Amino acid sequence: MGDIVRLNVPFRQSTKVTRQAALVTAFATQRRSPDDVFWMKENAELLNVLDATGEGQDPETLAVHLAFYDDIENRLGFFPQYYRFLLSICFDLEDLGIGGHKGEKLANWVARSGLAEAELSDLQRAEARRLCQRRGVDPLPRDTGLNDRLRGFARRSETFAMPNKKAAYELTHIVFYLSEYGRCDPGLDAVFIDSLSFAGTLAFLDMNLDLLSEICIALRFAGTTPPQIWEMWIAEQAARFGIETAGAAGVADDYHQFLMVNWHQSLAGQGGFALHVPEGPIVFRQPHPGPGSLRELSECMYGLGDRRSADWPAMKTAIHDKLSSEARSVLNLAESATDRFDAFFAGFARTGLARLGGDRP
Repeated sequence: MGDIVRLNVPFRQSTKVTRQAALVTAFATQRRSPDDVFWMKENAELLNVLDATGEGQDPETLAVHLAFYDDIENRLGFFPQYYRFLLSICFDLEDLGIGGHKGEKLANWVARSGLAEAELSDLQRAEARRLCQRRGVDPLPRDTGLNDRLRGFARRSETFAMPNKKAAYELTHIVFYLSEYGRCDPGLDAVFIDSLSFAGTLAFLDMNLDLLSEICIALRFAGTTPPQIWEMWIAEQAARFGIETAGAAGVADDYHQFLMVNWHQSLAGQGGFALHVPEGPIVFRQPHPGPGSLRELSECMYGLGDRRSADWPAMKTAIHDKLSSEARSVLNLAESATDRFDAFFAGFARTGLARLGGDRP
């Protein structure tokens, strides 16, 4: 087992910027090969977080990406299916200070090639538009209703009162794109905020650190302070993370949770990126956060059948003795975190359709 470096270890990398620089080097050279699509994914995500936090990097740090940057036109031409990763890496490297100016040319080529028009998902189209518009190019000039469709999806709050991780992650990314990663007001109304609140309540009930961190980031981009209970729990989990030296690169780990938690900590003014980064291949480890209550609560509600109700005070009494003490504890915290728990539960209970039955056809 590798050595786990925790927060109370004296740092050789004495500032956040030097620790972030060590991450840039490790992601670029120690975890995967640049020919691996997961290398592009990981490095695009790390660079995006660093750019979004607004914390500049020493150009010498970015030198580890120079060979990739120098060849990026060839990669885009041969691997157009990865154009969003490649554009993101290119733009972030330039904006962080690598010293090149290829982005506008690449964005224009993507637009002329119709790559954004080939996307089936509105969310992917929104990401493509957001990327290209960073260099003043709109790859979808005729799609004037894209943002309205995204807002329509996000404003159906009942969607996010039911367990659906894919929808919840799409919701957070809609906020990321509408807000330009916190650079502008996304103009979210109360119904949209309810959707984020409901999705966050489910993430907390499930003890899903990655998703809850994204939801709290999205709420802050919307100008709303997330519930204190959520952010305190995220801070507790951040302090338990470890970075281990690895025997070989390319292993599955908790790097995304690490990035989201530390992005949130930076945004919330709570530090972030405090861990020393060992030399060589590394992996990120999130200790198990403990049992949540989502599965128990869902099974309990389903088991009530016709006795299931959208009335939270009535259901709270009905299910109390059916849940474990751990599940009750998490549920009580989830209820205390938000003044919209009753509204959340009305959707979570799923009582809108009577039990199917009647005559057989």
